[in-house]
Amino acid sequence: MCKDQHNRICYIIPPHVHENISRNGNDRQKERAYQALNVSAHMRGQREILNTFAVLATTPTGVKRRTIYNAQNGLTLPGKLVRGEGAPKTSDTSVNEAYDGSGKTYDFYLKVFQRNSIDDRGLRLDSSVHYRRNFNNAFWNGQQMVYGDGDGQIFQRFTKSIDVIGHELTHGVTQYEAGLVYQDQPGALNEHFSDVFGSLVKQFAKKQKAKQADWLIGEGIFAPNIQGVALRSMKAPGTAYNDPVIGKDPQPAHMKNFVNTTNDFGGVHINSGIPNKAFYELAIALGGNAWEKAGSIWYRTLIDKVQPQTQFAECAAMTYEVAGTLFGVGSAEQKAVKAAWAVVGITVGGGTLVAAAGARR
Repeated sequence: MCKDQHNRICYIIPPHVHENISRNGNDRQKERAYQALNVSAHMRGQREILNTFAVLATTPTGVKRRTIYNAQNGLTLPGKLVRGEGAPKTSDTSVNEAYDGSGKTYDFYLKVFQRNSIDDRGLRLDSSVHYRRNFNNAFWNGQQMVYGDGDGQIFQRFTKSIDVIGHELTHGVTQYEAGLVYQDQPGALNEHFSDVFGSLVKQFAKKQKAKQADWLIGEGIFAPNIQGVALRSMKAPGTAYNDPVIGKDPQPAHMKNFVNTTNDFGGVHINSGIPNKAFYELAIALGGNAWEKAGSIWYRTLIDKVQPQTQFAECAAMTYEVAGTLFGVGSAEQKAVKAAWAVVGITVGGGTLVAAAGARR
């Protein structure tokens, strides 16, 4: 069952970036930032149409099927059909990247977790590219993926980064499973799980071990003149970018720096840096392929434990419990989970549940 409780669209570019551009950019950049900030309201108005489309998009269990549409720089979704499953490459790079990235995400979930597409029932993976003109964002709208082309000044095309594709499609997994409310700590966990599995999709596709991975989300989508390497760093939250136009990466890496804000639905793209850091620490501690142990603990937690209003400390306790179930109580893996959360200021184990800030409201 889909548990999209607040009818919100999950965007890869957080609003604080667009807000900084609207203050610091040139006239054209400001105009595009305002456009991006206004799109979510329009998309909410299209939800009824998209729900109808989703029923038509479902295919029999076990069948991988990707369908790519060209929105032709317009607002109407899905747009013109340009590539279906098994069709040859087109001359459009964005079409091919959306096709390949959604396929690699499907393969990751199927081969690693035996999950049958986003809903675990064979949901067709639909994507629309060339949404609006020079649109600086990509998003999961509850039914499909939508990609902008970027403006070429701040952002490049959003199909360029496979971890962006994996991130956004994972919002669909969370929607169908845990239904994490997109607000405050539950919303930050929603973003966190998408960052985790977005990164793991990239690592799986590249056959990288945890210590080889860059742990960056959105590497390559900034234009060359922007001072930054990615949208977020799971390894070092707060260091991904520092630029006069888009601002400085605001993510904290510890609960003592938790950001209490009403912006961005309570800082969902900001405070996700805290659990992101914990997962990175666990993956490095366990070594090998991050999806095998650390990823399995996080996946089973998302699927079996997390609830719509789960808070950081509760999620930490859940991962600790799941690690004990999967690898044994008192195992090295369970101890590593405890140590990873301790790095970011959250204590689990021994009946203790402590988080330094951002308590349930």
